[in-house]
Amino acid sequence: MEFIAHVQGLTAVAVGIIIGLGALGACLGIAIMGSKFLESAARQPELIPVLQGRMFLLAGLIDAAFIIGVAVALLFAFANPLLSALNVAGA
Repeated sequence: MEFIAHVQGLTAVAVGIIIGLGALGACLGIAIMGSKFLESAARQPELIPVLQGRMFLLAGLIDAAFIIGVAVALLFAFANPLLSALNVAGA
């Protein structure tokens, strides 16, 4: 029983790390991309519509990667496959 509590505690720590580092990476990625967009728009204003479309596409992809990480973290938080394997092995 103590082992299951240990697995649950480490899973909670892992979920926090997954969500925290994913959010940090997404924020840094969007910030760097936005700054590069502003730099390129200032240098060549005639390319703003093309660059803006690509920037929004990349912002969606960056956010999608973060949302996938959140989904995996929630899977481990609420339907932990590690605990189900322990329950099968213990039975």
